[in-house]
Parts: sequence; C-alpha cells; structure tokens
Amino acid sequence: MKRYVNIGSPDVTASVFGICDKNALTLEEALGVRLSNEAQDGAKEDTVCIEGENEEEIHKAEVVLSYLRQVVLRGDAVTEQALEYAITLVKDGAEEALETFGADVVCLTHRGKPIKPKTVGQKQYIQAIRKNTVVFGIGPAGTGKTFLAVAMAVDALRKKEVSRIVLTRPAVEAGERLGFLPGDLQSKIDPYLRPLYDALYEMLGAENYQHYVEKNMIEIAPLAYMRGRTLDNSFIILDEAQNTTNEQMKMFLTRLGTESKAVVTGDPSQIDLPDNQKSGLLVATHILKDIAGIAVHTFTGRDVVRHRLVQQIIAAYQKQESKKNEKNHK
Repeated sequence: MKRYVNIGSPDVTASVFGICDKNALTLEEALGVRLSNEAQDGAKEDTVCIEGENEEEIHKAEVVLSYLRQVVLRGDAVTEQALEYAITLVKDGAEEALETFGADVVCLTHRGKPIKPKTVGQKQYIQAIRKNTVVFGIGPAGTGKTFLAVAMAVDALRKKEVSRIVLTRPAVEAGERLGFLPGDLQSKIDPYLRPLYDALYEMLGAENYQHYVEKNMIEIAPLAYMRGRTLDNSFIILDEAQNTTNEQMKMFLTRLGTESKAVVTGDPSQIDLPDNQKSGLLVATHILKDIAGIAVHTFTGRDVVRHRLVQQIIAAYQKQESKKNEKNHK
C-alpha cells in the first residue's frame, strides 16, 4: 500500500529526513514502512511516499512526518530524542499528544535560544506552575524538573512578576562527606548547588547572573539558611527535595510569603537520607495533594530528555526495584 504526503519544500523534506536520511531510516525501522522523497507516479518532488503493509502503519508514519514537519517549520532541529519520543507516542496510541507541546516558549536563554517543553509531561508541568502557588515536580533524572523550574523563575523575574529568585537544596551527602571537601563552608556547599548555578548561567549568562546576585535579586543557599525567614514576592525553588526530612520540608513550605510561588523538585528513587528517616517530599506530596493551589506533577521515564540510554537505564533500575519490593512483600 502507498500514500503520498506533501511535506513542503525540498529543504523542509531534507530537514525532516535528516543527514544521510538518518531520521527516515529510524522511522522506517520503528514503524515497518518505507519512505521515499523521489517523484513517483506523477507525485511532486516535495512529496513523500509512504509504503506499508497496512493502513495503520502508514497512518502512524504520516502522523510522525507531519509532526516533524511542524518542528522544522518552527525553526527547531529534529533531534534524535524528539523523533524517538514522537514514535513512542504514536506507537502507544497517544498521537493527539503531539499537538499539545513544543510551540510554547517558556523563556529565552542569554543567547536567544528558546526554552520549550520537549514532552507532554514537561508541558503539563509548566502549566501546573503557571496555575498554582506551590508545585511538586516528582520524577527521575533527566526530565527537566529543575531546568524548567529555573526557566519559569527567570521568566517571572524578567516580567517583574516577582522581585527575586531564591534557589535552595539540602546539603545531604550522596555517599560522600562534606568535611573531606577543601575550603571554607561556602566552598564545601557550592558543589551541592552547582546544578542551580549551571541552569542560571544558561538562562542569564555569567555577567547578567552576577548583576542579579549583586542586586540581591537572585539568592542560592543551602536549605538550612531558610529557617526563620519569610519570602515575599519571590519565586522559590527547592531542588533535590527527596533528601529533606519531614521537619525541613515543613520549614521550607512555611517560608512562603505574599505574592510568591514555590516549586519543589525531587526524585524518590535517589533518597540519600539515613534508613531511619522518611523523606519529607514523600510525606508532603501525600498530605498536601488535595489542597487548592498546590499541584503534584509526576514525570515518567518517557519524559527523560537526556541521551536515549538514560531512559533505558531508569527503566532497568525501576524493574529491579519492583522485583525487590515484590520479594519483600512475600
């Protein structure tokens, strides 16, 4: 069976197919079809021919090609991650989700690069932050929890919706000891805060970042420094919240002042607390989830936007953890 789909100009078709037709080959292998952008049966040169054994295969390929065309027309690159994500959605029967994300720009980096959601989960996360006062972003590494929260904070600061950004993390060792690190206290805690610095440098550039810090419009500090404060007109981000105790989480959430917004991010699979301590993140998401103005957004492995192997690594560990839990319950 054959179907001809008009992708657009030859340049658009070339971008969709990728260098050496890499994208087309990936699509062919994943969906069991054959793609050709050569003129056949009177078709125009900018028309793609999809050949498959049944209508379902051809339709899925057409949906993915249409999505990739929109990506190219927006001026974005067709990345390996974007292609594989689109294929996964179509295979799972969630093709309508392809129309719900990607065009929304959160903010621009200092180089002018637009920050956009790359998965449906990221789109929902951004919407939750816009609509709620407190949002818990829960999920595995690589889902953009912290990066997108920082992007939303920078956007709010630029629009003068808040007067400052406050970013914090608990200084909990992941198999290492603070005391063995060289330097003074600030030098010792800086490694824990490095991902927050990196995200801000990407959004603002080093010079602008330093300007905001000198104006006290950006503050990055360990969670312990939050005690006793009231944070008004602020965008507050608590990162690595799985490593907070119940008391620390309560302390953080009660810092929230007027005209402020808080985002709490964490990965329950990476808790570094002693075995006798329960994560404050798990407690908070359980007891606060039904309060108006508080949202809990859970990412999945499908939302991982790092290297494709990261998704497989996360899935393998989750499978091992499930087997371990089943064994413990027997």
